[in-house]
Amino acid sequence: MTAAQETGGETQPWGEVSPDAARRLLVAAVDAFAERGYHATTTRDIAGRAGMSPAALYIHYKTKEELLHRISRIGHDKALDILRTAADREGTAAERLADAVRSFVRWHAEQSTTARVVQYELEALGPEARAEIVALRRRTDAVVRELIDDGVRAGEFDVPDAPGTTVAVLSLCIDVARWFNIAGRRTADEVGVLYADLVLRMVGYDGDAASVLAET
Repeated sequence: MTAAQETGGETQPWGEVSPDAARRLLVAAVDAFAERGYHATTTRDIAGRAGMSPAALYIHYKTKEELLHRISRIGHDKALDILRTAADREGTAAERLADAVRSFVRWHAEQSTTARVVQYELEALGPEARAEIVALRRRTDAVVRELIDDGVRAGEFDVPDAPGTTVAVLSLCIDVARWFNIAGRRTADEVGVLYADLVLRMVGYDGDAASVLAET
């Protein structure tokens, strides 16, 4: 993602969406879905926010659901890429898990408007589109589970229930999108560091958390 648009006061990069009219409609849809919810939003609402006619919307997206699917797919791909990049870096399991959490949380904070739509409107998708996104979520879960398992094998973590802990870690991180305020007292990166420290405690890491966080 390279090009940027403004959504909800955030910088929203949607460089893979073209032409410009399709990008404007997608950004408008993110705003509308986050503010009103998918079902309460009409295609007229979206087109109006984009400064376009409802007829213009259908040139780029056949249905409102197609817009949501595009948003959800891009967002889940980005979230997975963030976690995979951290998991594949050099370092201990603790360093890689801390990096993954910090980066994942930072994205959910910086892009909180988008993240709310990506993470909490899944049920609005039809069966085929929903199945595609669920598969991406399972891959995301697998990356975090892999990091936790690596730490257990290395003796860095003490985790009696790795599957349950994976769910807890992801739930903690994703929920940042619900409450983060860009005008609040903590920056997105500060929240990321805080949550990385909390997750290290959750997995029973008894090493020097401060030095681990300094490496991320």
